[in-house]
Amino acid sequence: MVRRFPIFFDMVRNVEMALAKVDIPLARHYAGLVEDAELREQVLSMLIDEFLRTRRLLLEITGQTRLLEKDPDLAQSLRLRNPYVDPMSLIQVELLRRKRAGKGNERLDYVLAATINGIAAGLRNTG
Repeated sequence: MVRRFPIFFDMVRNVEMALAKVDIPLARHYAGLVEDAELREQVLSMLIDEFLRTRRLLLEITGQTRLLEKDPDLAQSLRLRNPYVDPMSLIQVELLRRKRAGKGNERLDYVLAATINGIAAGLRNTG
């Protein structure tokens, strides 16, 4: 289907691009905002398992050994982008932690919105 149906090919490529943007260690930082440790680990484990299963099947469908293997320019672009987006994500986690602790104010909300916009712009089509 990947070779014969352009719509399916495009869908697979979009899923591949989204998977290539996944950052499990960063996801663990966000998950750290969940106070209930059992719930946090249960949900995070499900998300990671689904990511790994989807990646494995996508690689099988496309005949690749790694994500974006057939699009090295995009892979390089993502590698160059991460050092700029990751710090915004870490700042966002801290701001969310402060907001949840009741330390929110207009300034915090403004900076939090700026991190949302910055991360979405850096990731381009996800965020």
